[in-house]
Amino acid sequence: MKDTLLIPAMLDMHFPLMRYAFVSARYEPVVLEAKQEHVNLGLYYTHNDMCFPLSVMVGQMLAALRSGAYDPEHTALLMPTVGDACRGSNYTELLRKAVRKGGFPQTRVLTMNLKHIDDENQLHVTPQMVWRALFALFYGDILLLLTQQVRPYERIPGDTERHLRHWYRVLGAELADFRRLTLPAMLYRFDRITADFAAIPRRSEHRQRIPIVGELYTKYCAMGNWDMAHFLERSGCESFTNGLSWYVIYYIDAQLTKLHSPAAAGYAAVGAALEFLQKRMIRTLTDAGFYSLPALHQLKREAAGCVNLRASVGDGWLIGIETAGYIRHGCRKVLGVQPFGCMPNHIFGRGIYSSLARRLGGQVTAVELDANASRLNAYNRARMLIDSEVRNEK
Repeated sequence: MKDTLLIPAMLDMHFPLMRYAFVSARYEPVVLEAKQEHVNLGLYYTHNDMCFPLSVMVGQMLAALRSGAYDPEHTALLMPTVGDACRGSNYTELLRKAVRKGGFPQTRVLTMNLKHIDDENQLHVTPQMVWRALFALFYGDILLLLTQQVRPYERIPGDTERHLRHWYRVLGAELADFRRLTLPAMLYRFDRITADFAAIPRRSEHRQRIPIVGELYTKYCAMGNWDMAHFLERSGCESFTNGLSWYVIYYIDAQLTKLHSPAAAGYAAVGAALEFLQKRMIRTLTDAGFYSLPALHQLKREAAGCVNLRASVGDGWLIGIETAGYIRHGCRKVLGVQPFGCMPNHIFGRGIYSSLARRLGGQVTAVELDANASRLNAYNRARMLIDSEVRNEK
């Protein structure tokens, strides 16, 4: 009998495929649904000084255990962490404390990081899991980048979502059965997926493209950013969130290649392979007329002198180079989202937004996200960005 592995909602576009990476002989993965009522439950078991994502994730986990749908004796909770000075690396122990206080001491909390933190509770990762995750990463990226560029213009409402669900079914079946998981098959899928979305009938109209930058959770999870992408679309804009592969390659470059061990060379080789696939995906998109930021290391080179490339805690310099990259590559208005309590995002993101806007001739508006903050205020700040005129010039 397999145990259930509960995974908190975090990567809305990627987890429908990424969950297959956690399938193993021992665990059956379940990605939890994020609901507003989970926030208050999470706040009851965590200190309100901790960052917003922690409250939501703890609430999701406890709500799932309380639902009766899962046997606490045969359920494990997974808390992915980056394993650095970001407070996210403390989430695992805080979740354990909350689960014990919530009445489920028998439920194990697992971690997953590459820094060998809490090794005794590390989720066992197999080569098959890593290979599935590679395909889920890039398939999730290309579906994300295409969906947000097609959906605002679709002639038939819901067309984009139908195509998205179709590809989730097709790709999910391949991941589940571990078939067609070769690199030539991935490149072929890039072409087919892009052609399929390009064929969706769209209106010919101009919309502002407003990119979203910031901390990982609030960037990719609608619960974490109060569904800001759909708010921008309802406001007559095109929302844009960069792919997750940029974060993965950033993390390898900023942290793992700096390790004083033979493993550093191995991580550098992995990063180079990932960037090769990323460049191929970008070329497929741009050849079909879609927008994409350049590959990670081109962004990094372009941001030299504007962004401190030694700032590698949490999302670190990735926030700055994405912001600079958007302004340089046609998006002069950028929306930054950060959770209350996320010090790396406030320092390496919000702390340099005004400097980047002055240097590069754009405008960056920051939105604070917290359980006790006002959604209306966040939407108003986004609306001010939409309606503003960018006066600064390079």
